[in-house]
Amino acid sequence: MDEHTDQTRKPRADAVRNRERVLEAAKAVFNAGGPEASLEAVAKRAGVGIGTLYRHFPTREDLFEAVYRREVEQLSEFAEQLKSAKDPVDALRRWLRSGVEFVATKKGMVAALALAVQSGSELHAFSFERLSKAIGSLLDRAAAAGAMRADVSPEDLLRAFFGMCYMHDQPGWQSSVLRMLDVFVDGLRVQPVPKPKARASKAAKPAAKRKR
Repeated sequence: MDEHTDQTRKPRADAVRNRERVLEAAKAVFNAGGPEASLEAVAKRAGVGIGTLYRHFPTREDLFEAVYRREVEQLSEFAEQLKSAKDPVDALRRWLRSGVEFVATKKGMVAALALAVQSGSELHAFSFERLSKAIGSLLDRAAAAGAMRADVSPEDLLRAFFGMCYMHDQPGWQSSVLRMLDVFVDGLRVQPVPKPKARASKAAKPAAKRKR
């Protein structure tokens, strides 16, 4: 490799690292939400200048959408990893619990994403398709193992999940949702069919009367 080629590749690698640092920082900042969820706070946490941030993401919405897509991709990849887990129900539970962090990040930028993820938009279609496929693979595996009921669709499960997350908006809502997720997943388990009780034996014949 000549010196010129090496010099042209290094900035590209640095740019990739900077972009990943910005996205990781943005996830943490948006997760916290509130007035501190600013682009300046993201740049500071990532250890880059605000100019570097704007070079990668010219607008606030560009950054929000990139974080959103990255979270969806990571959840999809996590589902693939969990497909080899020994307990399929526990794998589904772990995926849903990771989804709570995704929703927390999304809540921190919900205003900016309101238009981008509205029903019918490309971003909405992208996320719903990827998440449905991810959760569906785990749900199918649990149902095939006979551990979970098979009449629940991935779309049903996603709607129930997001419903639980968005019904809770007070501080500390994540712990409440995690607790309810455990109850919900346990409710989807296939309960073992109780064994029929053994038939009662015929009553013994009355003893013969004693002769006087």
